[in-house]
Amino acid sequence: MTLDSFASPPDDRYFEDYTPGDVYEFGTITVTEPEIIEFARQFDPQYFHVHPEKAVESRFGGIIASGWHTAGLTMRLYVDHFLSHVASLASPGVDEVRWPSPVRPGDSLRVRVTILEARLSRSKTDRGVVRAKIEAINQKDELVCSMVGISIIGRRPQSSAR
Repeated sequence: MTLDSFASPPDDRYFEDYTPGDVYEFGTITVTEPEIIEFARQFDPQYFHVHPEKAVESRFGGIIASGWHTAGLTMRLYVDHFLSHVASLASPGVDEVRWPSPVRPGDSLRVRVTILEARLSRSKTDRGVVRAKIEAINQKDELVCSMVGISIIGRRPQSSAR
């Protein structure tokens, strides 16, 4: 089952709102050639990311976004739409980062997030750990990025009994 929204908005979303097996799709974000080149000049200056003329001769046939840029765009959608804006506490990292297809200028990406696991923390009772498969998909339905994210999410505060 794919859902386009949680029952709770990001400003009122806590650990209890993340259910294993749920799948969400959110987006979009569009990338431009100047953005691709600017990012790559700073962080990944390989010729197929920064030189349009030379990139045409590459195996990609033109400019493509750095995988790290693609991961950043994916993260933006993940943070904006999936993570809690009030209870996201941290992340110990991501696993299995892959870039199976290149991102090209003009591509519009959306993100699909599948909750793999949601478990209470063994050491801190006020939070839980959510593992999710995060996939970025372009307008042609091609997978351009995938990773497994691990997030620490605070539990919903208990109202005091009166």
